Amino acid sequence: MSVMRLKTINSGETTSGGKRLVLAFALAAALGGCDTMSALNPFDRPETYKPEVVAEVPADKLYNEGLARLQNGDTEGANKKFDEIDKQAPFSPYSKRGLIMAAYSNYEAQKYDDAITASKRFLAQNPASPDAAYAQYILAMSYYNQIPDATRDQERTDQALRAMQELLDRYPKSEYVLDVREKMLVARDQLAGKEMNVGRFYLEKRNYTGAVGRFRDVITKYQTTRHVEEALMRLTEAYMALGITNEAQTAAAVLGHNFPDSPWYKDAYTLLESGGLQPREDRGSYISRAFNGFTRAVVGLTGLGRL
Repeated sequence: MSVMRLKTINSGETTSGGKRLVLAFALAAALGGCDTMSALNPFDRPETYKPEVVAEVPADKLYNEGLARLQNGDTEGANKKFDEIDKQAPFSPYSKRGLIMAAYSNYEAQKYDDAITASKRFLAQNPASPDAAYAQYILAMSYYNQIPDATRDQERTDQALRAMQELLDRYPKSEYVLDVREKMLVARDQLAGKEMNVGRFYLEKRNYTGAVGRFRDVITKYQTTRHVEEALMRLTEAYMALGITNEAQTAAAVLGHNFPDSPWYKDAYTLLESGGLQPREDRGSYISRAFNGFTRAVVGLTGLGRL
C-alpha cells in the first residue's frame, strides 16, 4: 500500500471505520508488512509451542539425594537438591530440614555468605525449632571463619562476636556453648590486636593522646587477651611522654601486680626508673578500676576452626 493511497483515504474517501482499518494495516506495513505481523503472533504458529513438562520429585527423595551427595563430598550437588525442596515443597517438613542442611553444606563448601543467608532464613522461619541453636552456630562460625588478620578491617570479627553472643543469650544450654566461649576469646584477641596496631602507629607519630585511647580500649574491653600486658606498658610509655606521671605509675603498678613475670613489666619499671619514679597504684584511676576482680582466662590461639 503506497503512502499516496493512505493520504487519499485519510482525506475522506472511506468511512471512519475504514480509516481505522487502513491505519492498522499501514502500521503493520511500517513494521515490515502483514507477513511480519503474522509471524509475531504465536497463535498463528501453534506447532512451534511445545511446553516442557517437568515431573516433580517428591520432597523426601530430594532430601535423601541431597544427603547422599553430601556424604560423597558433592556439596554443590547437595545444595541444589536442598534448594529444590524449598521450591517444590515449601510447606513440607522436608523444607525445614533442607534449609538447615543447605546452610551446613554451604558452610562445608566454604561458601560462607550463602551459609549465613540460609541460617538467617531458617532462624527467621523457625525460631523455636530444636535446630535453631545449630543454625545460630553455623551463622556464627560462618562469620568466624572469615575473620581477617589484625591489620585489616574487623567488621567480620564484630559480626562473629555478636552472633556468638546471641547464641549464648538465646541457647545457654546448647552443646555449642563451650566451643563458642573459646572462639569468642580468639575473636576478642583479634580486635585487641587491631587496637594495638593503631596505638603503636600513634606512638610512632607521637600522637600520645590517640595512642592512650587505643591502649585504654584494650585494657577495658579485652583484658583476657594476650595483648593486655603490652597495652599496660604502652600506657606507661604514653603517659610518661604526656607528663601524666600518676597514670604512668598506676599502669606499671597494675602490670606488675597482675603479671609480675612479664617482660613488659620489666620495660615499664625501667622506663619509670629513668624518670626517677616507681610503680605506684592510684585506686581511683580507671586503670586500677579496670582490673578489680581481674581473672585471666586466655586459651591457645589455634586459628580458625571447623564445625
